Amino acid sequence: MFRAARAIVMAAVIGALSPHVAAALDARVVISQASKAMGADHLNSVRLYGSGASFNLGQSNNSNGPWPRTNLNDYNRWIDFTAPASRASAVTWASPVTGGPAVQGAFNQVTSPANPAWAQQLEIWTTPWGFLKGAASNNASVSVRAVAGRSLRVVSWSTPLKAPSGAPYRLVGYIGPGGLVERVDTWLENPVFGDMLVETDYAHYRDANGVKYPSAIVQKRGGWPTFEAQILGVAANPPDIRERLTPPAGAASGPPGPPPAGQGPASDKLADGVWRIRGAYNALAVEFSDYILLFEPGPQNEARAQAIIAEAKRVIPGKPIRYGVISHHHFDHTSGLPAVVAEGITIVTPAVNKAFLERALGAPRTLAPDSMSRSGRKPVIEGFAGDKRVFQDATRTFEVHLIKGLPHADGLVIGYLPKEKILVYADMFNLPPASAPVPDPPVVGTGVFLANIERLHLEPEKILSVHSLNPDRLATLQDIRASLGR
Repeated sequence: MFRAARAIVMAAVIGALSPHVAAALDARVVISQASKAMGADHLNSVRLYGSGASFNLGQSNNSNGPWPRTNLNDYNRWIDFTAPASRASAVTWASPVTGGPAVQGAFNQVTSPANPAWAQQLEIWTTPWGFLKGAASNNASVSVRAVAGRSLRVVSWSTPLKAPSGAPYRLVGYIGPGGLVERVDTWLENPVFGDMLVETDYAHYRDANGVKYPSAIVQKRGGWPTFEAQILGVAANPPDIRERLTPPAGAASGPPGPPPAGQGPASDKLADGVWRIRGAYNALAVEFSDYILLFEPGPQNEARAQAIIAEAKRVIPGKPIRYGVISHHHFDHTSGLPAVVAEGITIVTPAVNKAFLERALGAPRTLAPDSMSRSGRKPVIEGFAGDKRVFQDATRTFEVHLIKGLPHADGLVIGYLPKEKILVYADMFNLPPASAPVPDPPVVGTGVFLANIERLHLEPEKILSVHSLNPDRLATLQDIRASLGR
């Protein structure tokens, strides 16, 4: 009788609690059960080892395809959840873009308390054990969701770290019936994708002395894998964790950030009404009777794109910038496009890139509002069909030609001024060093570049690279032919 009455009273008390408190109680139970199932309760640090791959975000061969892969051999990762700190290392092999045989390289990712940026810290807190530890300390909530016919518990929590907008970063984890973390989602600001989903899937769990670990990990950004690993084993609370978290001299700290904006752009007048806007990434400003066209208007980052726009208006005053032709979709050439959209410039690219750019630039930007989201303008993308787009009026002709046969990027274009005999391009040719004027093996992009110039019967006298060359000068057809041994 007493027990029955007590149960009725307790039910009434719980029922009187607010939904938020009840959810918090449920979340604590779910997190505690999952931590025990994962063996995470006494896990302060961990080492994972195996092999895998990293993928270069934003550098796909086709804008609608996967990011390019680099294999990671002898992959090791050490995580200290108490610091928090992490370090990953591996051995890579790659062929230099300037030609020559493949060379061994090193993969290093370092996350330390001195670098609290979420871009690095998420690599700790999206792990199965880190997610549960963070959830236990940050007022998590829980719900139940059916996923592929299975009932999963969905735990959500927000970090103390704040995005540039002031909003906290959020994590959502999916826990299976056995208490194992199967997936963790978070969101990270990105200049092209806006609020970019970072989705990490964990599968094929194994046991190492009571610690459950996934033997298969796949992380996706922008809808495609950016990291995957086949984990052979883990070591719980390794005694040398502090030593292992100290990176070797010269190791990179986390993934590379965007290229610097560089100094304010200066300009060279290449012909009447044609200006090279100089910088780490060059742009070309072309004057028409009642507007300006920019080739490569949005490289590097928003600040660089704004500087290019301002310089174009300075050297060609009194005319709007109506069109911006991008050389290709890679992020180092498009991360400044939000500033281009904010200016009301129509982005011109082959049709293959149109859907990708509309989807990416049309995404929400709540984590890091940019000039585009503040302007309220929507991207206007002209995806032209065929192999050529011509801009022409009584004063000038500017031709945009699709490059064919280039492995680097589908939908890459060059710009050509037939009267002035000026050609502008990206990512196909760099002047080789004097010590190796003819690379062996030859650079594929250079051969494709020359073949397309000859196919199109172009006769450039000045060839401008979007990338500043060393020495920074205009190239000639003779330079290109000489680098191919012709």
